[in-house]
Amino acid sequence: MEESCRVAGLSLVPFKDKRPRVHPSAYVDPGARLAGDVEIGPRCAVLFGAALRGDDEPVRVLEGSVVLEQCLIEAPEGHPVTIGPGALISHCATVHGAVVEEGALVGIGAIVLDGAVVGREAIVGAGAVVLPGTVIEPRSLVVGVPAKVVRGVTKEEVEGVRKEIERVLEKASVYRAYFERRGGSL
Repeated sequence: MEESCRVAGLSLVPFKDKRPRVHPSAYVDPGARLAGDVEIGPRCAVLFGAALRGDDEPVRVLEGSVVLEQCLIEAPEGHPVTIGPGALISHCATVHGAVVEEGALVGIGAIVLDGAVVGREAIVGAGAVVLPGTVIEPRSLVVGVPAKVVRGVTKEEVEGVRKEIERVLEKASVYRAYFERRGGSL
């Protein structure tokens, strides 16, 4: 893991003795902000305006996961956050002190709260609110406020999440190349 602040020192912010760490193969956009004990694993992407805070507990984004624009991921006291591997946190979603397991999708504007677990290959629909301590079973689709299971997730939906992650990772490589051409440290 790289310990130094990348992208002109703006994206990675230490908090006391805790420093963000980014795998060299990951892309963190210059407009994103990582603070404290945040670790971004291999082949991940954190896009424009995302904020990941690990000032109280660790935030781990595991291999092949994507955090899209304007997401907030925070690990408050007593609630570390784990994302992934191969999970997708969609635009403007909030993950606050929760676990999102392998291959899961947190939809646009959804909120997943303290102590919740989104199971493997589950989908949290757009705008849903997963209440504290809720456990979403693997391959379940949940929607609403509060989030309720409406059905299982199909093989096609699981494959769709995987394909979307690959599309975003391809785009991230284009963004990375742009910043490298401009002399950035990415």
